[in-house]
Amino acid sequence: MRLGLVIDLDTCVGCHACAVACKEWNTSGITAPLTDYSPYGAQPSGVWFNRIRHFEVGDYPYNKTINFPMSCMHCENAECVTVCPTGASYKRAEDGIVLVDQSKCMGCNYCAWACPYGARELDRVSGTMKKCTLCIDRIYDMEIPEEERQPACVLTCPAHARMFGDIDDPESPVSRAVRERGGYQLMPELDYDPTNHYLPPRVHAPIPTEALKKKAARKVKEWVNRVVER
Repeated sequence: MRLGLVIDLDTCVGCHACAVACKEWNTSGITAPLTDYSPYGAQPSGVWFNRIRHFEVGDYPYNKTINFPMSCMHCENAECVTVCPTGASYKRAEDGIVLVDQSKCMGCNYCAWACPYGARELDRVSGTMKKCTLCIDRIYDMEIPEEERQPACVLTCPAHARMFGDIDDPESPVSRAVRERGGYQLMPELDYDPTNHYLPPRVHAPIPTEALKKKAARKVKEWVNRVVER
């Protein structure tokens, strides 16, 4: 079993709800707290497991804004685990989730340097490295309904752009989505074999801007003529 996320870049609206839900849940989770630095100051910052990047691709009128959420990829060949001198970073054999043992971490930053996705953040207050846990304290909680045993980011996404499941199961919803939509891994050339996948934006017909402008102008002209005739 290999648990991970599949993110649909076509439907993600960049609302940051996933990042906020992640922060809210994990600030009291197994790696709590997620420290804030000057949250009400001029330059608020802090520890976040999930960050959303925004990119503009293409040229007008065929351009499109891509909202790109990024967190730990839970790689199969996780170099962050290999370089850790204390064994604090480890990968669970039973589900492939990569975690950090806070009691062993000495905050040396080796794992952060080994991660090409910028997914690890050093908590300057605790002096330890923190990262996405796939809400492990939630997905295995037998006290909550089965449909709620998913990461907080998946449950809160208003656009349903995030999916969670077993990538190793070819018939799981996440595997089918990757197969049917041409999902891909981020930077596969590094051979880290990340578990998380992204579904590419669909190709949409370009908006016929000139035709729309002419149609709008015609509508305005017709409206003005009706007003004048009155």
